[in-house]
Amino acid sequence: MPPDSARRKRRYIVLTVLVALVIVGWSGLWYYAVGQAGNVLDGWRDREAKAGRIYNCGSASIGGYPFRIEVSCQNASAVFRALQPPLEIKTADILAAVQIYQPDLIISEFTGPATIGDAGHPPVLSANWKLGQASVRGTPTAPERVALVFDAPVLERLSGDSRESLLRANHLELHGRVAEGSAADKPVIEAALSAEGITAPALHPAAAQPLDADMVTVLRGLNDLSPKPWAERFREMQAAGGRIDITRARVQQGNILAVGAGQLMLNPQGRLQGQLRVTIAGIDEFLDKIGAQRMVQSSPTMDRLAGFLDRFSPGLGAAARQQAGTNIAAGINMLGEQTTLEGRKAVTLPLRFDDGAAFLGPIPIGKTPALF
Repeated sequence: MPPDSARRKRRYIVLTVLVALVIVGWSGLWYYAVGQAGNVLDGWRDREAKAGRIYNCGSASIGGYPFRIEVSCQNASAVFRALQPPLEIKTADILAAVQIYQPDLIISEFTGPATIGDAGHPPVLSANWKLGQASVRGTPTAPERVALVFDAPVLERLSGDSRESLLRANHLELHGRVAEGSAADKPVIEAALSAEGITAPALHPAAAQPLDADMVTVLRGLNDLSPKPWAERFREMQAAGGRIDITRARVQQGNILAVGAGQLMLNPQGRLQGQLRVTIAGIDEFLDKIGAQRMVQSSPTMDRLAGFLDRFSPGLGAAARQQAGTNIAAGINMLGEQTTLEGRKAVTLPLRFDDGAAFLGPIPIGKTPALF
């Protein structure tokens, strides 16, 4: 065999051996990474289980070779035992993927529909979406960021064969990150919510028209991110003198536009205390939508005033009640600070929370639930 042919043959043999070694080495790395990713997922499940959140798969498979690790979970379910009675969520399929070169980032995709109800009982809620995704960066003991994204989500209440629409949206996103501290020591959590075209007619008639919302909040006063129910976290935050900073909020519904910011705290009963400074364009339409006239006319303060006036002259209280409702928009504009918002006339008012009761200026607009 000529020397050149022999050298070429040896070169091909060496190249083939090197390619085979690379394939074998990469395969070994992939299987090692599969084991590591499995450890991360098992650690995450164990961590969640300690907080009373149990996750299961009807069947599971692993794939994604050579550059990804994909774990497919069919007939997935989650049971939240910390709630009484325990809550169960079921969905069709969850696909979780981890890149070989980025093992601390898990990206998941959910296939609906999902059902929600008390464990062991028929579901009472159904949720569906066109696209549902989540991402988690960090380790099970030190999570850094989390994000949830849904396109065209729908939430319905189930009652036998009937369904009632509770919430619909074009797009929903929720992002959270550890802004200061660490998961193990005094974390400061920044959370951002974005909603496009959201409606919730069952919540309030005013929410039947689509609205867009963007909000950024910062939670201060948490001890750590160890597994525990959120009610317990909020209780610890209140005991530590923590607070909820609304650093940016913007809501638009038709001609109504509102922006605001401020600080809220929790009282010993777990209810909101504090104040936001809110600027509203289209205040007249907003007051009409939330039924402010009825709220003022039926408020305890108005009841006391009407009773006092009726003692002087029967019927005077009813007249005062009607007049108060009629002039409410003019009164709000007089009490608030006149300004402009994105080129439109607007008024700035305090949005005050007192033991969970919310007041826009002097107008009672609702009551928020206790957080623990």
